[in-house]
Amino acid sequence: MRPLNLFYQEPDPDRWFKFDRYPRRLIRRIWRGKQRPGGVMQIAISLMKGLDRLNIPYRFNDFSYIKKHPAEIACIIGKPQVLFNRPWKNPVVFGAGVYSHPVECPDLLVRYPHVKRFLVPGEWMRKMCEPYYGDKVLVWPAGIDTLSWCPAPLEKKVFDFLIYDKKIWPAQLNDNELLNSITKNLDAKQLKYQLIYYGSYTEQELKSKLSNSNAVIFLSVHETQGQAYQQILSTNTPILAWNRGGYWQDPAYYPHRVKYQPVSSVPYWDGRCGLQFATPDEFPGQLALFLEQRESFAPRQYILDNLTLEKSAAMYCAIVEQLNKEIEHE
Repeated sequence: MRPLNLFYQEPDPDRWFKFDRYPRRLIRRIWRGKQRPGGVMQIAISLMKGLDRLNIPYRFNDFSYIKKHPAEIACIIGKPQVLFNRPWKNPVVFGAGVYSHPVECPDLLVRYPHVKRFLVPGEWMRKMCEPYYGDKVLVWPAGIDTLSWCPAPLEKKVFDFLIYDKKIWPAQLNDNELLNSITKNLDAKQLKYQLIYYGSYTEQELKSKLSNSNAVIFLSVHETQGQAYQQILSTNTPILAWNRGGYWQDPAYYPHRVKYQPVSSVPYWDGRCGLQFATPDEFPGQLALFLEQRESFAPRQYILDNLTLEKSAAMYCAIVEQLNKEIEHE
């Protein structure tokens, strides 16, 4: 296979005067230390790890090469300024780390007709984008590093559950009704639990807490892919997941710009992963069933069958190769 041409950059515009982004970048590095990869950057890193494991060659951010070879496909993983701020002539595979909804650029395929594929992380997001971009929208999930996210050594666990609480929007931050209902039920059954909060933990902290927890209760309004819960599954830890469905509720869009439903908190899932509940009233019954069935779940096998780094990279390559074939026959 010919080398892929991968591109990913974080936005870093000048703020106060021309070229001030360079000293600001240096000051940030000195003050904060090495930057931790964010969610979108992790998509690019995961893809390259998968390609490395498959021994598939690629170039990364080689803008000089791609400019000299306008017939080759440019794989722009993210973010959108990489596409918008350069005069691309190449056919482009765009995504999956770009923008949250097509209302940000509803005429993308008119302004940038060389965008041939628009990648999104999951099926409900594909359906949300399809009215704008049609069959150019394809699902491509990032892979999970199953060597890093692996089962802890067998030993007696201290906690019955780790509660993973993902409240990311202002309207959710003070809404503890669901969490209080869950902990009340756990206390009534004398089940021990610990908590971890999205955005305030390190990778090592999550691994440590998983290593002494028998299972996870995952609380998120919705996920476009849900890499955190998939990392949990990869450690062979089953999940009791809150999956309320309903509308996509990102406050930057809902309800004034976008009203779309249904969404999912666990868009990649089957019976091996655990069980789900939609409302606080459903939780007690599903908790009892989960405890009965806990030993029968096989969450890591689900990840190994569907979402490894290698499978994700191979899927990406297949998308690019299919586009190459279409271009050759034009």
